[in-house]
Amino acid sequence: MTRLTNENLDLKELVEKLEKNEKKLKKQLKIHMKKVQDLEAAQTLAQNGKRRHELNRQVTVQRKEKDFQGMLEYHKEDEALLIRNLVTELKPQALAGTVPCLPAYILYMCVRHADHVNDDLKVHSLLTSTINGIKKVLKKHNDDFEMTSFWLSNTCRLLHCLKQYSGDAGFTTQNTAKQNEHCLRNFDLTEYRQVLSDLSIQIYQQLIKIAEGVLQPMIVSAMLENESIQGLSGVKPMGYRKRSSSTVDGDNSYCLEAIIRQMNSFHTVMCDQGLDPEIILQVFKQLFYMITAVTLNNLLLRKDVCSWSTGMQLRYNISQLEEWLRGRNLHQSGAVQTMEPLIQAAQLLQLKKKTPEDAEAICSLCTALSTQQIVKILNLYTPLNEFEERVTVGFIRTIQAQLQERNDPPQLLLDYKHMFPVLFPFNPSSLTMDSIHIPASLNLEFLNEV
Repeated sequence: MTRLTNENLDLKELVEKLEKNEKKLKKQLKIHMKKVQDLEAAQTLAQNGKRRHELNRQVTVQRKEKDFQGMLEYHKEDEALLIRNLVTELKPQALAGTVPCLPAYILYMCVRHADHVNDDLKVHSLLTSTINGIKKVLKKHNDDFEMTSFWLSNTCRLLHCLKQYSGDAGFTTQNTAKQNEHCLRNFDLTEYRQVLSDLSIQIYQQLIKIAEGVLQPMIVSAMLENESIQGLSGVKPMGYRKRSSSTVDGDNSYCLEAIIRQMNSFHTVMCDQGLDPEIILQVFKQLFYMITAVTLNNLLLRKDVCSWSTGMQLRYNISQLEEWLRGRNLHQSGAVQTMEPLIQAAQLLQLKKKTPEDAEAICSLCTALSTQQIVKILNLYTPLNEFEERVTVGFIRTIQAQLQERNDPPQLLLDYKHMFPVLFPFNPSSLTMDSIHIPASLNLEFLNEV
């Protein structure tokens, strides 16, 4: 019994030792497990960080290696910001040195992505907002030639892009294989092309109105009154020398060089902004018509300028304008043809006006002047001096008799506000959309290249 008791006590002591050892081992196990967990957590964080770094590095490499497909993606809520930064608050000077018509290319790339994801609502919203934004800018800057020319250039270019990348066979003949990859796939934007065409006409008319407003105050003084040929002031008509010289010396006088400088400025702006050459030709045809109309109308209403010396002055001024057109490669614009009535009026002032042969020469020469205009100039013609005779009534009647068969309109004065219809020939670009670079100054970092 005693032995069993002792053995039991020994066993209890052993159990106690084992329990203590177990507790010790459990405690050590917890410590080691905590260390293992901490180590595993640290390794996981390190691996995640490494994976994230590798992912970022991989994305960066992909963005460089992956072909940019010439599309720009933006979130719908950024549309207003896009229109504000690219249209309504954009200053043309901010794009100096960039690709001409850059806003048009950017807008097309945005349209193309919306077409790519088949989002018709986004296409509709973007084009509508763009058109309304351009109208807003033009209304605000309705006397700014540079701004109006800038948006005429960009509106026409956007119209060309919608044609060039429409997929229509008639517009893709000059496309490269790469450009054909950038064509629209899902939507036919013919109706928007018509809206942009109508908008382009409105902008063109505003551009002409601004340019005419700048030039018109200069025309009479520069073309008829200012002495561009030195020494002619001594051969002005009798009784009009004082008026002519005082007008030239006045604050409102202009010389022909002022008109040419202004047209140089117009031409430089339009060329720098990438306006189509065909449109530039039409602009100057219109402006030269206006110069002709205003000058001829004043000639038909003022006796003091209907003289031989004015004819000489006019012919010189016209030759200077023709030389300017040739120097700017604008002689194919039709501008010279619009000046034909003025050219003939200048010649009429210098021709002899006495014999029936003189009358016949006048009638055969002055085909761009109406009978009423020819007779008016002859009636107003003022002799240079007492030795030169006035045009006789008999001579004028001879002219009228010879011109009876003409069916001339009864209108004496030219309509200086007449505007020739404008045409916008299709002008595809050689640029590919994936070559367009967007400068940081436009603040369009929310656009994503696709």
